[in-house]
Amino acid sequence: MKTPKRLEPLLEDGLIDEVVRPLMSGKEASVYVVRCGKELRCAKVYKEANKRGFRQAAEYQEGRKTRNSRDARAMAKGSKYGRKEQEEAWQNAEVSALFRLAAAGVRVPKPYDYQDGVLLMEMVDDGYGDAAPRLNDVDLLPEDAREFHAFMIGEIVKMLCAGLVHGDLSEFNVLLDPHGPVIIDLPQAVDAAANNHAFSMLERDVRNMAEYFGQFAPELLETRYAKEMWALYEDGKLTPETQLSGRFAEPEAEADVGAVLREIKAALAEQARREAARNAEDAPHDEPPPPPWAQ
Repeated sequence: MKTPKRLEPLLEDGLIDEVVRPLMSGKEASVYVVRCGKELRCAKVYKEANKRGFRQAAEYQEGRKTRNSRDARAMAKGSKYGRKEQEEAWQNAEVSALFRLAAAGVRVPKPYDYQDGVLLMEMVDDGYGDAAPRLNDVDLLPEDAREFHAFMIGEIVKMLCAGLVHGDLSEFNVLLDPHGPVIIDLPQAVDAAANNHAFSMLERDVRNMAEYFGQFAPELLETRYAKEMWALYEDGKLTPETQLSGRFAEPEAEADVGAVLREIKAALAEQARREAARNAEDAPHDEPPPPPWAQ
């Protein structure tokens, strides 16, 4: 096939030997199967901002570091330079997340290199040389659904222990190879400690997994893993080996004794007022004395 222009520099630098075929084209990137020596890998070519449909929501960018205050001001103003820097930061987020998570033992495609908006990474296949299917494209037996759900909860825990939340995890960005699920698509990954929306994103990721696997094993819909793991994370007690129960009891708020006593006092006062009014209505009324001329 004709080599896409964005991949020509990788051929010239010897990072890839051949572009085999296009694999997919999504809202943020196009992916190609490439040959590197005897191996097949993937080249993810990020689309330019004006050609993408994905909106870089502010909640995802919160807490991300910029190189200096000049870049931060430019990005905030939305200048041409700022948009360019923002675009690079968005792409770098996935590259950084992949290297970070791969080092933490999370099942993600192994990243090899990143150059001029092109990410070279492992090709996740089905064991026969074709691309592995997404979870959305497979039907599962209940026992498989339980096994994969437990595995995904473990991967989410490992991600959180590495300080990251996927932020957009669903059956559409998890592949299934012969060894189990593989998590993909991480440009929106957020820093768990620096982003105020991290817990709500974690809760959504966990809920998406429960709802998908719950189609095949309905009892998974009743699990409450997100709050359980987040509470442990905040207490510094979450580790990749932590055994979760899937249950979480909401902590009872401490009773405000003063407020309770004030409520009781107000209720007693109201009761006394009502009784006084009732007694006044029931009491016999004395007749007024007759006027002198009537005596």
